[in-house]
Amino acid sequence: MIEPGRGRSVLVAMSGGVDSSIGAALLAEAGWDVVGVTLKLWCYGEGDDAVSPRACCSLDAIADAQSVARRMGFPHHVLDESAEFRARVVEPFVQDYLSGFTPYPCAACNTHLKFGALFAHTMKSGIEFLSTGHYVRVGQAPRAAAADGTEPALLRAAHGAKDQTYALWGIAAATLPRLVFPLGGMTKDEVRAHGDRLGLGKVAHKLESQDLCFVPDRDYAGFVAREVAAGMAVAASAGAASVVGVIVDDAGHTVGAHEGVSRYTVGQRRGIGIAAERRLYVTALEPATNTVRVGPDEALYAREGCFTGFNWLSADAPDDGAVIEAQIRYRHPRAAARLFVAGGGNGPLGAGHIVFDAPQRAITPGQSVVFYRGDRLLGGARLARSVSG
Repeated sequence: MIEPGRGRSVLVAMSGGVDSSIGAALLAEAGWDVVGVTLKLWCYGEGDDAVSPRACCSLDAIADAQSVARRMGFPHHVLDESAEFRARVVEPFVQDYLSGFTPYPCAACNTHLKFGALFAHTMKSGIEFLSTGHYVRVGQAPRAAAADGTEPALLRAAHGAKDQTYALWGIAAATLPRLVFPLGGMTKDEVRAHGDRLGLGKVAHKLESQDLCFVPDRDYAGFVAREVAAGMAVAASAGAASVVGVIVDDAGHTVGAHEGVSRYTVGQRRGIGIAAERRLYVTALEPATNTVRVGPDEALYAREGCFTGFNWLSADAPDDGAVIEAQIRYRHPRAAARLFVAGGGNGPLGAGHIVFDAPQRAITPGQSVVFYRGDRLLGGARLARSVSG
């Protein structure tokens, strides 16, 4: 059930997809004073990339968002944040692959664009709240340091299959009181049904948006190579990361050659390009020596991982060795662990490590490690090189 708006103002981020469109429509129906905004993040048509029908912020997606706004009677604007998107998301994405990391750019986009630049625009415009179509909830959680106190908290969606809290670990805690998530208690089928009821069937039955709007063909290695060739990504590791190097097994023997470490990720089995009597997986990437290391599946398991870029969404700092649950990839199950924060506070300098009760498979540098207690999202960080190597 959508909370009645009672005339309160809300800026709604509208990608033109199902969720943000129907979320905006439901808020308008509930009496909120809605302003729709589509962030123009990536310019289609300036390169060779074909526009996917699932892409967000394309001209068709913007037109769909505008049609919803007209139908529901609220204003819609397009805000060009393409320069910020390139600086905050695309260039780090390329640099990460060149450096042997496997990034999760959706978290960076949410942190810096949707809940960063767009939140700042919301406040500057005098609008009270910001809303997106994410399947998450905002609630109140008790504070450990205040017996009778509570604080705003991000909570997992009511229906776990659609939960998107994993992608929101990097947002600032100060934004939480100003966020509205109308879809957090719904299933996808319920959202589509609301779209039909409101006369928005064309948008309600669109395909799901793909994760990476700037790589419509999902060829990440090809995208990185094109960016490097165009001179848009400059890194000390660029040369080594994009040329032929050696593949070394767990015994230290050279077993093949690779075409650049940016084409591989920890845990990968297919496409390594070597023949062996046993199944081999990528276990580590070493851009400094232009080496891809492979080994058996059991070599992928570790109990401990380092992290940087720590962000904590509670006023109560975590105790050393705090017992939590952690998730190391978007579809990976949460696992019991202990959290150790070395220092640096929230932000790029915040660092530490996490120790799982049971070994986890393919703790991958560059991916997000996200911390939970029950349904509450506590924060997260970026995985660094594994302690086990």
